[in-house]
Amino acid sequence: MARGKIEIKKIENSTNRQVTYSKRRGGIFKKAQELTVLCDAQVSLIMFSSTGKFSAYCSPSTTTKQIYDKYQEASGINLWSSHYEKMQNLLNKLEDDNNKLRKEIRQRIGEDLSGLEIEGLRGLEQNLESSVKVVRDKKYQVISSQTDTKRKKVKSLEQTHKDLGCSLAGKDAICDYGIAYNETLDYKSVLGLANDASHIFAFRIQPCQPNLHNAGYGIHDLRLA
Repeated sequence: MARGKIEIKKIENSTNRQVTYSKRRGGIFKKAQELTVLCDAQVSLIMFSSTGKFSAYCSPSTTTKQIYDKYQEASGINLWSSHYEKMQNLLNKLEDDNNKLRKEIRQRIGEDLSGLEIEGLRGLEQNLESSVKVVRDKKYQVISSQTDTKRKKVKSLEQTHKDLGCSLAGKDAICDYGIAYNETLDYKSVLGLANDASHIFAFRIQPCQPNLHNAGYGIHDLRLA
């Protein structure tokens, strides 16, 4: 029984269309391979499915680029001219953007200002003021964070020293150890507390003198631990 003639038109069902494409693609590649072997021909095939999937075949004795070059020689059509023109336009655009950015950088450090009018200079000044404000706010944020960290370290040292002093004085002794530092120091001094021991004082209150002030002792009468 003879096979019926298949009408050549787009297959509407997407699943059937994909199955047909896969089968016929394999058949075309097989024929191209046979043509290469039997006839010593140079064959190159490039295919894209409806979903954008790429498939290609090229004879082992050549490359796709060599096929393109031979096609250009035979047809007189330059396949790369449009691509080269696009790349050249992109290169020129990137060079212009690079030159503008370099000029802006020079202007931000006070150079290459001769071509600016009053409006341009005013805008540059405002941009610099905004940038300085952002940098200054970040600096104060970092200083505040470091200051808080140093204060926490000092408080931790206070508690550690107090616990150590009481353990050395004995279980039944009534004593109090502490660390004192000048809280009126500016932030630079606070940041340097960990490396400058001259701002930290350790003292011990004697257990036999619970009220130093009533006994007539001043702050200089405290015995250093």
